[in-house]
Amino acid sequence: NDEREQTLNQLLVEMDGFEANEGIILIAATNRPDVLDPALLRPGRFDRQVVVPNPDVQGREKILKVHVRKVPLAPDVDLKILARGTPGFSGADLMNLVNEGALLAARRNKRFVTMAEFEDAKDKLMMGAERRTLSLTEEDKTLTAYHEAGHALLAIKMDASDPIHKATIIPRGRALGMVMRLPERDQVSLTRRKAYADLAVAMGGRVAEEEIFGYDKVTSGASADIKMATSLSRAMATEWGMSDKLGPLLYGDAQEEVFLGRSMGQRGVHMSDDTQQIIDAEIKRFVEEGYQTAQKVIRDNIADLHTIANALLEYETLTGDEIRGLMVGQMPTRDDGSDTTPKASGVPSAGKTGRKKPDPTPDAPPEPAPGT
Repeated sequence: NDEREQTLNQLLVEMDGFEANEGIILIAATNRPDVLDPALLRPGRFDRQVVVPNPDVQGREKILKVHVRKVPLAPDVDLKILARGTPGFSGADLMNLVNEGALLAARRNKRFVTMAEFEDAKDKLMMGAERRTLSLTEEDKTLTAYHEAGHALLAIKMDASDPIHKATIIPRGRALGMVMRLPERDQVSLTRRKAYADLAVAMGGRVAEEEIFGYDKVTSGASADIKMATSLSRAMATEWGMSDKLGPLLYGDAQEEVFLGRSMGQRGVHMSDDTQQIIDAEIKRFVEEGYQTAQKVIRDNIADLHTIANALLEYETLTGDEIRGLMVGQMPTRDDGSDTTPKASGVPSAGKTGRKKPDPTPDAPPEPAPGT
C-alpha cells in the first residue's frame, strides 16, 4: 500500500507542477479505468476520458482493407464476410490474421491468398494451432467426438445460442477438440435467455459423455466448460441481478490485486454468512439447470448426437453449415484438396512487403494438456 500511495502521490505532484502557459497536454492510456484512484480523475488531472473500444464490423472491414493492400487476393475473398466473422478482434488481431493467411498461402505454394487461407488463419488465432502430431487412441477420439458433438447439438438446438462456426476433434492449443460459436453481430449486452443457453451449451459435452459412455467413464475433459459455467453463474447471481432470491444487487465487488486504486482483497459489499450461502446455492442452481437442459436436449435428440459424432470421426472438422446440413440428412462434401496453382509463390505478409518469404516451418505445438 505504501509503495502504491507513494507512486500515486508523485504522479500527482508531477502533474500539478506544470505551468498553465506551457501548453502541455498530458495523455495516458489504461485497460483498467475502474481501478484508478479517484484523485487521478478529478478536474485538472485526467478529467476527460475517451473510450477506444475494439472496432465494430464496419471498422474491421476498413482495417482489413488497409492490411491487404499489398497482399495478392483471390477473387473469392470477401472482406465483409471476414469482418462479420471476427467479432472482438482488435486492429492488431486483424493484421495478424492477414499475415497468417499470407503465410499459409506461401506454405501451400499459392500465388494468391484465398478465403480458405483466411478461414484457416482465423481458426488458428481463435482456437490455437493444430497439433496433428499428438497421438490419440481410437477410444480417445471417439470420446472427444461425442463430447464436441454434445456442445454442437446444444448450440444448434438452443435458439438463444450464438450460431455454431466450427467443430473439430483435431487437437488445438491445449484442447483435444473444440466447438467454436460466433455471434451474428457485435454484442453489447447479455440477456438472461442467452446466459441460460450458454450454460446449457457448456454442459453439453459433459452430458454427452455420461449418456454415451456411462457415469464411471466421464472424463476431466469438461474442466474448462465447468470453469466457464461456474464463472457465468457467479456473474448472473452477484453482478447482473439475474437471481430472484438475491435480487438486483451487487455482491462482492472485484477483489483482484490492483496497482493504483482499491486495496487488495477489499470487498465492495460486506456479506453475511447467510448471504454467501444463498449465493453459493444460486450458482449451483444455475449450473444444474443448464445441466438438466442439456440432458433433456441430448436425450430427445440422441440420433442427431450420433450423427454429428460419426461425422466428426470421419471428417475431423465440420463447419456450422455442414452440421446444420447433417440435421436434415445432408452429408458433407469435400474436394480432393488438390491445388492447381503454380508452385512459385509471391504472397507477402501484411505490413512486411518486399522482404524475403518467411520460413515455412510450422510453429512447434505446445505440450499436450486435457481440453474440451
